[in-house]
Amino acid sequence: MDKVVFTFGDTRETAEFYVLEQTKINGSSYILVTDSAGGDAECLILKERASMEGQDCVYDVVEDDTELLAVSQVFEELLEDVDIEL
Repeated sequence: MDKVVFTFGDTRETAEFYVLEQTKINGSSYILVTDSAGGDAECLILKERASMEGQDCVYDVVEDDTELLAVSQVFEELLEDVDIEL
């Protein structure tokens, strides 16, 4: 499981997450991340978007209910032993 550090653009604060899975749907890249390496944990589905500077990847939390449901179902299929509760 890869560990990545995210930097929040507005405050420059950082947070570490573990990447559980990644996928591409209709040309958009998504990652499923969690703040804990094991057990029951909170997770986020993040969608990659182009950055202004064009250098680093920029991710936004998926908040649209329809998109969130569709992408979470894909991640559940990819990770057979994971149940994502919305």
